[in-house]
Amino acid sequence: MRALFAFISLAIAVAPLPAQDRAGNGDEAAIRELVRRYVDARERIDPEAVAALFTPDADQLVSSGEWRKGRDEVVRGTMASSRSTGGHRTVALESVRFLMSDVAIADGRYELTELSGGATRRMWTTLVVKRTADGWRITAIRNMLPAAPAPSR
Repeated sequence: MRALFAFISLAIAVAPLPAQDRAGNGDEAAIRELVRRYVDARERIDPEAVAALFTPDADQLVSSGEWRKGRDEVVRGTMASSRSTGGHRTVALESVRFLMSDVAIADGRYELTELSGGATRRMWTTLVVKRTADGWRITAIRNMLPAAPAPSR
């Protein structure tokens, strides 16, 4: 009976907890800071700073449909985009959800303002981030233009 009790106690003690509980508020703050640093590096058109924020196997699917695969392609594409569009970028994260203690999804509103002619472009962005030996890094980005509402039936 003692062996059974010990086994059950051990099983409960090591049972996986929900990822949200395992990742602390410090992790969410670190992810929000990572996204802030990404936007800042894009604004400065700083390829080295952008590269430092991504995993080597990162990818990015942008709203035009271009799929950038690998950190080097992501950096080249983001720098080209920043140079060609100009304007001012902001990402306002609305949620950070932990899938595991070392993997999270960050969703937010992505805006490009002060574009040529004073235009503003509003999108959604989803970033998949991963904890590495060097801290949190971006491993995937998906930028999406909002779709028009479906017609009512």
